[in-house]
Amino acid sequence: MSDKNQIHHSGKLHFMLKSTPPRTTFQQDMSDEERTIMGKHIAYWTEKQNQGIALVFGPVRNPTSPHGIAIIEVENEDQVPKLIAEDPAVIAGIMTTEFHPMLAVLPKQTS
Repeated sequence: MSDKNQIHHSGKLHFMLKSTPPRTTFQQDMSDEERTIMGKHIAYWTEKQNQGIALVFGPVRNPTSPHGIAIIEVENEDQVPKLIAEDPAVIAGIMTTEFHPMLAVLPKQTS
């Protein structure tokens, strides 16, 4: 197997987060208050991306089941519920988020 196909072991753990909005039409019909909260939600995850925690995040445009996805990298699993609990959309009750561990295949780091 080539180096490109090997699992990169950074010593960190990776999780997939799936955030579900309150209704399938949320993207099209959110209220001004919901839009403001979603702006804070995006800012929150952008900051986590800048900190190297969120590797990628964004909406999944599945018309029958729209949701958001994030792939995160953390030191330990205990960090994940805290990250979710501090998400402004979760605090406001307009998103529910579940998480699952994953075996991430990451690009090999070069120095």
